[in-house]
Amino acid sequence: MSTGLLTPIEVAQLLAVSPVTVRQWAQKGMIQARTTPGGHRRFTREAVIDFARRMAMTLPDGFVAETGVRVLIIDGERQSNDAPTALLKQQTADVEVEVAHDAFSAGRAVSRFLPTLILLDLTLPGIDGVEVCRNLRADANLSATRVVAIAAQASRELEERIFEAGAACVLIRPFTTAELLSACALTRTDSVRA
Repeated sequence: MSTGLLTPIEVAQLLAVSPVTVRQWAQKGMIQARTTPGGHRRFTREAVIDFARRMAMTLPDGFVAETGVRVLIIDGERQSNDAPTALLKQQTADVEVEVAHDAFSAGRAVSRFLPTLILLDLTLPGIDGVEVCRNLRADANLSATRVVAIAAQASRELEERIFEAGAACVLIRPFTTAELLSACALTRTDSVRA
């Protein structure tokens, strides 16, 4: 199996289905695919894992273990990042965490780090968090990245806007450890292998 993008045949072997089924899922938009200049479909590891999670399908342990979790925390408050960082590292053995405190450092971290999970504070000073989410979702390199928005207050209008921008969920401060892990899809029983 290749170490980069996966072919439909490789994905079919991982999911125990036929390559035709994988191609049909890609045509229907059920699994994120890239197209080569020659017109062939290719799949990122993250896209395959995300699809398997959503469809409650099992992947081989070795495949999941090789992936790791790259978490980017975008939060203007420097003090509030230590607890989530420690918690995420405790929950998942193979996790890397980076923190960005402003839009500029977040942009640099996103392009260099290519996170699989982003915790996005919607109250970053000087920028619209919803617009940041929209831009993250528009980046083809982040198509399989889970974005968890963090807000200071709940409002139906904010939730509608952030879900429309592509966030997977919204956490309202203060939130519990269980809520954070659930939002990140990293509970002990439902960790990266879920």
